[in-house]
Amino acid sequence: MQVNQPTRTDPSWQAAWMLAKREWIRFFRQPFRVIAALGQPILFWILFGTGFHRAFQGGSPQESYMGFFIPGTAALILLFTAIFSTISIIEDRREGFLQGVLVSPAKRWGIALGKSLGGAAIAWAQAAFFLLLSVLIGMVPMGGNLVVLALFLFLAALALTAMGVCFAWPMESTQGYHAAMNLIMLPMWMLSGAFFPIPAASEGMPIGQRVLQSMMQWNPMSYIVAGIRHLCTSSEQIGAGQASGRVDWIPTMQQSWLVTAGFALAMSVLATLLMHRRQKGELQ
Repeated sequence: MQVNQPTRTDPSWQAAWMLAKREWIRFFRQPFRVIAALGQPILFWILFGTGFHRAFQGGSPQESYMGFFIPGTAALILLFTAIFSTISIIEDRREGFLQGVLVSPAKRWGIALGKSLGGAAIAWAQAAFFLLLSVLIGMVPMGGNLVVLALFLFLAALALTAMGVCFAWPMESTQGYHAAMNLIMLPMWMLSGAFFPIPAASEGMPIGQRVLQSMMQWNPMSYIVAGIRHLCTSSEQIGAGQASGRVDWIPTMQQSWLVTAGFALAMSVLATLLMHRRQKGELQ
């Protein structure tokens, strides 16, 4: 008589789930981190929204800088939360927890997936909360796009958190991670169309402005901000700049999905490869 052996779940999936759950619990057990990760972008939105209100020329009287800055603020929340959650990699290595995970039967992709999913879930929850507040105060229209917006937010959160894992994994100190954040991550957000519209290329554009415009077009963060803007603003507001004589470069929603998905896949694969390469001294 043949007895069926019970199937065992892959330990890599179990490790991914437990690491993601640990990141979630660890983050929300520290209320000050929650307030800082969500409060600072909201403070930026209020200060910049009111300060640049007169300087921003919208295409219609209803278009304000605070409304324009909502997608950029949501992207900033995703980025800040990704930074705060992935910095725990350096702390886990220092405390010895990471060494215990590395010697477990779980494969490296499970570890990378767990860290990325945990941080992405936290980032998604905070960005969704901010956009929900925007809906309640009437800055974001209520509609069917909110479901698609939630899916796009999670994909963007996964991409940015996986990027944070790529930067945090090789770092030996939090100071080095903060240096990478100030040199790469924050400029990515500032050159994403979050602060001001991205101008379209023209023949009479100066060389410096053309280089800056090309950097913004090649920036993956630009497509994240554009995707959020498409889903939380009306089509009339998207084309308001062109109606007022301002020619802007705005990626389509399809381009935003493709670039963000490709960026998330590339960062996830790179995070896994970096974990495989770190062999020498990882158990010390």
